[in-house]
Amino acid sequence: MSRLVSLAAASAVVALGLSACVWSPGQHMRASAPSSGAGTISDDGRIELIAITPRLIAMDAAAREQDLPVPGVLTEYRPPVYRIGAGDVLYITVWEHPELTVPAGSQQQMNAAGRVVQADGTLFYPYIGVVEAAGKTPVELRERLAASLATYIESPQVDVSVLDHASQRVWVTGAVENSSTLPLTVVPMTLADAISRTGLDPSQADLSGLRLTRDGVTYTLDLERVAGSPVFLKDNDHIHVPYLEQKEVFVVGEVNLPGAQSFRAGSISLSQALGRARGLAQTSAQGNAVYVIRGTEDLAQAPSAVYQLEAKSPSAFAVASQFELLPGDVVFVGAAGITRWNRFVTQLLPFSSIINTSIRTSTDL
Repeated sequence: MSRLVSLAAASAVVALGLSACVWSPGQHMRASAPSSGAGTISDDGRIELIAITPRLIAMDAAAREQDLPVPGVLTEYRPPVYRIGAGDVLYITVWEHPELTVPAGSQQQMNAAGRVVQADGTLFYPYIGVVEAAGKTPVELRERLAASLATYIESPQVDVSVLDHASQRVWVTGAVENSSTLPLTVVPMTLADAISRTGLDPSQADLSGLRLTRDGVTYTLDLERVAGSPVFLKDNDHIHVPYLEQKEVFVVGEVNLPGAQSFRAGSISLSQALGRARGLAQTSAQGNAVYVIRGTEDLAQAPSAVYQLEAKSPSAFAVASQFELLPGDVVFVGAAGITRWNRFVTQLLPFSSIINTSIRTSTDL
């Protein structure tokens, strides 16, 4: 109940603040210089009104082009050579000496003949005794065994292979068919490899919001953009595929089909969102009252942005087709004549987490 009351209060604050800024610009807005490209800001500094224009679209496009599809710290990483660790199962072959290769006899299965590296990183081998295996590459361990066996066998030929890789793993969770851990082997694994092995659920997965957590840092990646920049995985990486319902925009007001809209791709445009809402209600919508409300985490640091589309002109929808919405954005279409903001609040309340979702999602993504 307290959550609902808090949401109602937050919605009322947003509504009152926007009504003051949008409908009484002469009393509550400070106009910036037209050439600056900025909008108008309310006197309390909490809300900024920005016109959706071709210049704004061009500035946003230029900013996106500067963003790397994948952070350099991920693309530059190259896995080192595989080193044996605790839990790995090794198959050690001594050529022409089957009693050392398979002590229990040739009929024993290969997996059963494997030697497990103990928790302290050691294993036991005939004639040699306890051998330090952890931290060595298969080649280094082979050379160590051959040197020790040379005391008992003339010119021993030794081979070491890893039957079961258990010491290095990554985790894949979220909207995948099989959330699981995957072992890292002598063959490096990429992010795309891990996703393909667990299987995406296309009906639920957010393909543009993959989260890779490495060494305490979380990176948000777009699967389509990652395809051109292989990301090799590292021991203890955690990959999370978000569910689609976490990526929504909300269309309310004078449209034919108001509601929440989810999207799988990297973005959804304003015209696409209005199209899914079956367009503006012709009998009640005001063409110049199409707004995109975008929250901010801290109003003391930056004002919430309200973008306005003057949709009376058909050319405005060409601009709208290039204006990308962010998860949590609220598209509000005002009514013709005097807009009653209590209608906006009434439509906003059913989306019980809309205010928190807008702020939290914008921060995460």
